[in-house]
Amino acid sequence: MAKIRHIAIRAEDTAKLAEFYKKGFGLKEVGRGNVTNGVQAIYLSDGYINVALLPARGGQRQGLDHFGFEVENIDKAAIPAIDAGATKPQEAPKDGRFAEFFLYDLVGTRVDLSEHGWKV
Repeated sequence: MAKIRHIAIRAEDTAKLAEFYKKGFGLKEVGRGNVTNGVQAIYLSDGYINVALLPARGGQRQGLDHFGFEVENIDKAAIPAIDAGATKPQEAPKDGRFAEFFLYDLVGTRVDLSEHGWKV
């Protein structure tokens, strides 16, 4: 069974949002990423799920951007999603910032698929 292990939220002020989740819900910071227009990606976790706070770029709306499932086998996990109407999985860039593959659900939300999971 696929398990949700990753959620990404776009924000204009990732540091402020990180403090909210750390103080409000006890999440721990597990990493920092690229800086875009002076705003840094910040990664938090509750020990099970990774929450990526990503810079909102070029007028992108703030809020939920995508989420990810950890699966045993990407090919097998993608079949029922495709049968249900998702796009076929696309391979993500291999620079370490992305899950191995992603697809889009019926309303266009990106859904990551990973056999290796995310840092928690």
